[in-house]
Amino acid sequence: MSATATHGIKMKDKVGYALGDAAGLLTFSLIGAFQNKFYTDALGISPGKVVVLILVARIWDAINDPLWGAFIQSRKPNPRGQFRPWILGFSVPLAVAAALMFLKIPGLSETKYLIYAYVTYIFYGMMYTAVNIPYGSLASVVTDDELERSSLSMWRSIGAGVGGLPGTILLPMIVYTVTGKYANGTDIKALDETKLFWCVLVLSALSVAVYFLHYKMTKERIAPQKRPKDREHTAVATIKELLCNRAFITLSLASMLLASFQFYYLSTYAYLFTDYYHKPGLYAFVTVFTYLPMAMLIPFMNRLIKKYGKKELCAVGMAFAAAANLILFALRGTALAHNPSVFLVLIFFSGLGQASLVLEIWALAMDAIDWHESRTGKREEGMSYAVFSFMRKLGHTLAGVGLNALLAFIAYDGELSKQGIGLSDTVLSKLYDISTLVPAIMLALMALLLFFGYDLSKKKLQTVRADLAKQRAAEQTE
Repeated sequence: MSATATHGIKMKDKVGYALGDAAGLLTFSLIGAFQNKFYTDALGISPGKVVVLILVARIWDAINDPLWGAFIQSRKPNPRGQFRPWILGFSVPLAVAAALMFLKIPGLSETKYLIYAYVTYIFYGMMYTAVNIPYGSLASVVTDDELERSSLSMWRSIGAGVGGLPGTILLPMIVYTVTGKYANGTDIKALDETKLFWCVLVLSALSVAVYFLHYKMTKERIAPQKRPKDREHTAVATIKELLCNRAFITLSLASMLLASFQFYYLSTYAYLFTDYYHKPGLYAFVTVFTYLPMAMLIPFMNRLIKKYGKKELCAVGMAFAAAANLILFALRGTALAHNPSVFLVLIFFSGLGQASLVLEIWALAMDAIDWHESRTGKREEGMSYAVFSFMRKLGHTLAGVGLNALLAFIAYDGELSKQGIGLSDTVLSKLYDISTLVPAIMLALMALLLFFGYDLSKKKLQTVRADLAKQRAAEQTE
């Protein structure tokens, strides 16, 4: 690592950084797309028990994530870097954990399947933390240039989108098996757990190869901060300082809601397209129609950021996305609500609104960490990303708990769905409601947080950059 060459990244750096999230999403996207349905339909676990499982896993994450962040932060970097070796080292255990999570051992009782789900789900969460915290921390030591960081955030989003494609587009076309026909002649399709497992196994193996490419193509440029021996540097002290960082806390809440929204709609739409529209293959187009507007905006993002600012773009975008989802809810009970093409068109507009925050969330996080360093004189990427990562996992928890609670509330029966027995009109109507209104509420809350809570405006960031440059220059002369 060099203490002077802190910017000037090339395309190799951007692609290499994107590959890190692509590798992670090859398996992580499967949780949102298939895990809930795998638990309820393949393993026969009731939604209520899935809720408890997710809550227990998140309680452990509340302990595990900060501990791992503090551990990573306390390690002395070796010549290969402070964060990259951890990513590579835990890529294989992460792949194994993903495969085990979707393995159905034949002939077990519901209780034994539930125990197996606890062990494999928590194990996967721990391995994902072991990889994702150093990966999240990596961007802040690749470059200190604002637009380069914005570019890295966009490339990370691209990597996440590409990594999620197999799980959200290809697998829905493969892992469902025709089990019969409805009265109107439409095919009855059920999740085939054997096909799902073999697909997950292939994606898990592929993720290891992609992590290796990520390791070879990235470089840590910013030298570790010199820490006086008498400086208090505990996990508890860092968390206390972060709690005083308004931008970090507000962004963490917005990121939690974003993760919750993404997990929720991926999971809910799997039910919606299977049971409401009876066209599970169309579920693949949800990802296409969500990410297509992001791809369209990428060439213009840095120019828009220069003109308007990251915070400003993201706040307006989320308000627009909330409006698109409210329109979907308003269509309930009409013929348009039963037309999947109309649904997908409005999903496109929702994706257009989400694009700014999805593309820039990690750049916003780096800005909040920089603000923390300018206030405290401490650059603490490991612990900051551990807290940030936990908040995102908490978002997944809220989505998982909320979805299963709502499925139980509307009397969804996974066994009927698996057998191809049509659900009642009342249940289907309520399924449509929870698939449209809940996302609209979450998007609106994110817009409010960004408008009125996140205070790192374009103008304020300019001051932060100047102060930070002075501090780092002084540190290098010591």
